[in-house]
Amino acid sequence: MPGPQPTIAILGSGAVGALLGAELTRAGVATTLVTRDASAEAINASGITVTSPRFGDHATKVDARTTLDEPVDILLVAVKAPQLADALKRVTAEPATVVPLLNGVDHLAALRTRFDNVVAGTVRVQAHRDGRTQVVHRAPFLTITLAQPGAPALEQALTQADVDITTGASEVDVLWAKLSRLAALALSTTAADAPLGDVRDTAEAVAREVVAVANAEGATIDADIVVAELRGLPDAASSSLRADITQGAPDHELDAVGGAVLRAARCHDLLAPHTAELVARVQRRAAAG
Repeated sequence: MPGPQPTIAILGSGAVGALLGAELTRAGVATTLVTRDASAEAINASGITVTSPRFGDHATKVDARTTLDEPVDILLVAVKAPQLADALKRVTAEPATVVPLLNGVDHLAALRTRFDNVVAGTVRVQAHRDGRTQVVHRAPFLTITLAQPGAPALEQALTQADVDITTGASEVDVLWAKLSRLAALALSTTAADAPLGDVRDTAEAVAREVVAVANAEGATIDADIVVAELRGLPDAASSSLRADITQGAPDHELDAVGGAVLRAARCHDLLAPHTAELVARVQRRAAAG
């Protein structure tokens, strides 16, 4: 039998945070977005407008605040890795459970110095924010993967909101499974400033290097499966890292993605030459502006 509805706060109102906030609110789950002053003001005034092949087109009033000063059952962290430290200053009350959806692996240690109960998670979605209050959900999937031991109250709420959930894998498998795919796609497309169809061989070489690092970290990931997933993506596939570097965004995730792989490789005395070369090329692009 379903338990009582949890109270949920979402730190960050980018595409992921805003989309989850809108869909959870529409499903009747008490949800608050915790975000910057200007975004909170705009969301409270206009709500969030969603365009989605899965959830339809709708506008939903969502509660938005600049600080979380009351305890909640679940805090979903949906900011980019470079924004994490500043975003956490907005949280002054202790949530019962914290579920980060950030890319990379290094954020968990930082969160666990602050919060008692952190459950690793990842999100799979294709979406972007158009202005402070509009989300364009570009593909008909939104999947959150939670590592053991999971978060049953959150799983119930997300299911109610028609968000797909996968659970049961170890923390290291959950985080590195996403990073192995993401690093391959993001580094190859960003270094070349080209879509995946132009850089497939490079992406696959990076994927195999990252899987080797992941498995040295304790994961059990099959490189052939990751490569097959990359081959299943369309030639036009690209990455948010490429968009950020092209636009000169200062809060890009190169360190959270490529840097994390190279740091872990060094810890295990592993070589990752393709990954290292692409990270260096992206660094040069970022420095050139």
